[in-house]
Amino acid sequence: MATLALVTRQSLLIAYIALGMLLGPWGFALVKEPEIIQNIGNFGIIFLLFLLGLHLDPRNLLHLLRQTTAVTLLSSALFAAIGYVVATFAGFSPNESLIVGLSMMFSSTLLGLKLLPTTVLHHQRTGEIVISVLLLQDIIAIFVLLGLQSVGSEEGFTWGEMAKPIFGLPGLLLFAFLFEKYCLSKIIRRFNRIHEFIFLMAIAWCLGVGELADKLHLSFEIGAFIAGISLAASPISRFIAESLKPLRDFFLILFFFSLGAGLDLPLLKAVLLPASLLAFLMMTVKPIVFKFLLRHTQPSEPLSWELGMRLGQISEFSLLVAYYAQELNLISELASYLVQTATIMTFIASSYIIVARYPTPIATNDRLRRD
Repeated sequence: MATLALVTRQSLLIAYIALGMLLGPWGFALVKEPEIIQNIGNFGIIFLLFLLGLHLDPRNLLHLLRQTTAVTLLSSALFAAIGYVVATFAGFSPNESLIVGLSMMFSSTLLGLKLLPTTVLHHQRTGEIVISVLLLQDIIAIFVLLGLQSVGSEEGFTWGEMAKPIFGLPGLLLFAFLFEKYCLSKIIRRFNRIHEFIFLMAIAWCLGVGELADKLHLSFEIGAFIAGISLAASPISRFIAESLKPLRDFFLILFFFSLGAGLDLPLLKAVLLPASLLAFLMMTVKPIVFKFLLRHTQPSEPLSWELGMRLGQISEFSLLVAYYAQELNLISELASYLVQTATIMTFIASSYIIVARYPTPIATNDRLRRD
């Protein structure tokens, strides 16, 4: 399928999703439980965030977060309102429409970062801005999920659960940087010639901090990102990043495959029209809004528009919000599938547009291929 995609100059990501649809429960049913593959594929997102952290200077990140906080909050509110209106007109209840709206607030960390080259100077700047916006959106997503849990659980709202991520984030940052400075760096200096050990150590650090973040009601992905940033100043951070790239790419392929395999084709007809409208509006409005709000961060009009296009899709966090709300009986299966279908539509359309028009590591055109 990948070969066919390259020959026909299509995005490889579309090939992975299409193959999932072909072999999944609603295709030839060779894969009957796509949830298992999706759980494995989530490691791709974890490693993606870890590797991005390895390339970031913490001081630059803090400066960018201050610049993009207002942008992220304003844009998230607007996207939520659009999702609410579309779901309401599609006949869903106010509560379901609210959750559909909340799931529209986020852009895809996976697509935004996987398709972003880092070898050209202006893309390094673009990448830093994209990362800061996506990181803030991920933090908002954590509180959305906690809010759903509080509403849907039998115990109801608890301040203790909400306090964990508020105090846990600075605590985790402090732990990661202190542990790296006084312990991890010494281990690296002593055994840096043994590449296999450094490879294992990097994976252990990434997953260990991720697990700790999960216990604090932060996301595994944010923990992995913090683990990467704490190692960014290490002399072997680039070696670690290069050695983990094949592992990251393999798990990301499984993630996209699972998206296609989980597509419920019989339910598709029921939500096709509202999902198409929702996907179209998000793909149209998000680039314009981000281009306008982030225009002061880029030196030229084309680059600010490119930044908006790279953030112009719905997120894998949207899928998580929909799954979680359905499990808590806060929305119907149909409302959850509306979000899932719209998300997959934007994944396919956005990846196709970005790969065809902008520099990416997986471009089919040699002129646009950048690592």
